[in-house]
Amino acid sequence: MLKRKKRTALVVLTSAIIVVAVAPVVPAIYSRAVNIYDKIQVLNQIITIVNDNYVEPVDWDGALDGAFHGMLDRLDPHSAYIPRERLENITEQFHGQFEGIGIEFDILNGYITVIAPVAGSPSDRVGLQPGDQIVRINGNDAFEITREEVFDKLRGPKGSAVTVTISRAGLDETFDVEIIRDKIPIHSVIATFMLDEETGYIRLSRFATNTSDEVHGAIRTLIAQGMTQLIFDLRTNSGGYLEQAVAVADYFIADRDTLVYTAGRQRDATEVYFANPDIGYGDFSLIVLINRWSASASEIVAGAVQDLDRGLIVGETSFGKGLVQRQWPLKDGSALRVTIARYYTPTGRLIQKPYDNGTHEYYRELAREGREKSLDSLRVDKPSYRTKAGRTVFGGGGITPDVYVPFASLTGTTSKIVGHPERFTFNWGTDYAAQSKDDWSSVQEFAGSFKVTDRVMADFKSFISSEDVEFDEAELEKDTEYLKTVMKAEIAGALWGKQAYYHLLVMGDVQVIEARSHFDEAKAFLARQ
Repeated sequence: MLKRKKRTALVVLTSAIIVVAVAPVVPAIYSRAVNIYDKIQVLNQIITIVNDNYVEPVDWDGALDGAFHGMLDRLDPHSAYIPRERLENITEQFHGQFEGIGIEFDILNGYITVIAPVAGSPSDRVGLQPGDQIVRINGNDAFEITREEVFDKLRGPKGSAVTVTISRAGLDETFDVEIIRDKIPIHSVIATFMLDEETGYIRLSRFATNTSDEVHGAIRTLIAQGMTQLIFDLRTNSGGYLEQAVAVADYFIADRDTLVYTAGRQRDATEVYFANPDIGYGDFSLIVLINRWSASASEIVAGAVQDLDRGLIVGETSFGKGLVQRQWPLKDGSALRVTIARYYTPTGRLIQKPYDNGTHEYYRELAREGREKSLDSLRVDKPSYRTKAGRTVFGGGGITPDVYVPFASLTGTTSKIVGHPERFTFNWGTDYAAQSKDDWSSVQEFAGSFKVTDRVMADFKSFISSEDVEFDEAELEKDTEYLKTVMKAEIAGALWGKQAYYHLLVMGDVQVIEARSHFDEAKAFLARQ
């Protein structure tokens, strides 16, 4: 894309997102209030006194890591110290690739359980299925294995072999499978399909190294299938690389508008990013779905679409993170992430929410009952801005949707069952699929003909009871339609993979259903382009 000057060091992320290290920069050391060198001498005194006098040997690795965390916590919720043992896994997540066998897994009933093989991975090629249990690795018992041991034993260099022993529902005996490890991509686009003859759907989970290429590929695929309107789902997408957010937003903007700009103390932290009209698609209507967990890079995309009147924003008010971090590698293999700038949407909005009350309150706000109503009541004190077409939008705390659609709140019983770490709905779905896999020839036939009847629901409740889970019958009854959607999606996922799971889940998603009813409003934006 075009922008004022080329830089690659800036990233945007939430507290859960780390990015690859950039070249170290030594900032000027100064303070208006104190002499920093006096404080360093005090710190050295403290370390010496504790080291010489504490009642037992000190774990200095842990103690000083705690000091680093504490210092950065006083700055803002997103500046952070990343210990070396966490850095590799976090970097890998956003670099988008590792070497291994390629499975999404969980530890259920003591065994590695395949949730889904990664499409095109070695596990996919040898035919591993959702629900398969890995009971031995290279002949060694894998019962009660830890997650760290799973990574150590199943990951490895491309071309190396590992033999896993599989227990599969419906088979009386286990069997061995040799898997040749390979490079495994970590995809950002986790679902792409047509909801009907004209409506496309893309769900994006993160903004990693290859995200813009994945999104572009998904858009082109859907256009080839006849898409004239798109739901772009950024719910629970907590962010990632700033440059990737700009590149994704660029695909939706067909004029040379400002997409986002940043401002910081250092000159190289100030950037203006422009859209490239040669690559933007302006011929399909657009709805962007967000919720309270959509943050950072997600808010950059949603903010650009809203401010430039390219499409309709639907869902809940987003997280509210308008800070930019840069990451430096440290000598011991750890890393330092420091906020270096604020970012602003095209109208000039800063959407960072307040964090003066500390990190705990900063995140606890997300779970507050009546959050949306509370945020609306605060708008009277927030700065207002005008979009490209003259609509009023607000700064100071997330992206407010054009159409507010809450997620259907679940009862405590339903939340406990659906969100249980033992994955009850997944286990039930894979068992049900194993018993009835010959009943449908395709996911389309299944979607049209299968109904979660009272008998099927009774079977599910019996399964839950067999797991010694107490549940409130009345609360389950209240969430019947949601449960039916999840159950049907789990069966589809077990039979036809993750895309089928998401397709069935989305078809019953109340926010998606409501969003689809607002495409007339979204189409009106196209007439203004």
